[in-house]
Amino acid sequence: MLTPAEFSRQALLALDASEGRSKRRKRDQTPDRLGMDLKRELLQRVAEEAPAPDEFEGWLLQQVILAPASGPVRAMGADILNEYRLSCFDPSFEAWLAEGAPSADALAATSEGGEEACAFPASTQSER
Repeated sequence: MLTPAEFSRQALLALDASEGRSKRRKRDQTPDRLGMDLKRELLQRVAEEAPAPDEFEGWLLQQVILAPASGPVRAMGADILNEYRLSCFDPSFEAWLAEGAPSADALAATSEGGEEACAFPASTQSER
């Protein structure tokens, strides 16, 4: 089982990888960037402070309480907690995250002469 800090380090790498793909979208990315910046900040704090798995939910709640604008922190904290729980119970999600969270749009970028191709692990391709 991943610790919250290990999960956060892998999730940060996945966010970095997805950032390049999202820049290709033609619509205004400002709201997406703000949310992802907040998520990145929370994940970095998790990686640095390394809360224990059984204290992770409480640690996230403390971040919400301490935030001047708690709504966005609450939303991103809930998202992070859900993804962490999924990584603990779904080996294919944990493997996908460890691989850098490759996605189908990366395959499309390769066919357009863009980034290097990547695909979902075989165990998740049939689920999509």
